[in-house]
Amino acid sequence: MTRTTASVFNFSSLIKRDRFAGLIVILLIIAALQVASLFAPDYIAPPPLLIAEKLWTQILPLWDEILVTLIRLLVALVFAMVVGTVLGVVMGMLPGLRPYIRSLVVIDTGIPALSWMLIAVFWFKEPEIRIFFIMSVILIPFYALNVFDGIRALPKEWLEMCESFRPSRWQVLRYLILPHIVAYVFTTTRSVIGYATRMVIFAELIASAVGIGAQMGLAQANFDIAAVFAWTLLLVVLNILSQSLVAVLEKRVLSYRPEVEVR
Repeated sequence: MTRTTASVFNFSSLIKRDRFAGLIVILLIIAALQVASLFAPDYIAPPPLLIAEKLWTQILPLWDEILVTLIRLLVALVFAMVVGTVLGVVMGMLPGLRPYIRSLVVIDTGIPALSWMLIAVFWFKEPEIRIFFIMSVILIPFYALNVFDGIRALPKEWLEMCESFRPSRWQVLRYLILPHIVAYVFTTTRSVIGYATRMVIFAELIASAVGIGAQMGLAQANFDIAAVFAWTLLLVVLNILSQSLVAVLEKRVLSYRPEVEVR
């Protein structure tokens, strides 16, 4: 067996083990919920069958509400990715502006998400603008700081080799920095998807009458805990699918880079 074949086999085995472990955890959660439902009323611990029925009969037909949340999440992520990457590149390439932009980004990270949500309610009338503003100010610092760290992690030998050809600043950005930070952008995206999903649900709960967050707020107002569990289950599935989609896209975009496995 060649080394390449062995690496592929080990990687496939790792994926299979992860999937098996995930399946075991899901089964344990279902079993625990079933046991809890035997000792607690349905409004505290609904049985898994009731949650599945809610998901199939009441949650999935609300595809328009689900689509609204997904569009909000996608637009905010793309905008934060672009703006945050630009800020990170500016911090990495323009030392004169670096202290000011970094201070602004750090201050932003110190402001609680709830404060931004309340500010958005006062500042903006339209729910879409509110949610877009909230998501943007929360997500942009993640991309800005990670891209900046990626530029700082650029090997000095690469930069010296590039400068030996006397390139312009644009050429350094295009041929050295941008290819290097792509991996950091993907890593940041995979890291913040779950957090961004929680934030958009929270923002919809406070600042909107449509979307998954608004529907979860309605379920809470009606004391429908089974619907809350069903919406939560749907969000977990959507998060897993989003993570998988980003991972597939990352693997395709960075297919030119060999995978390194620590022995």
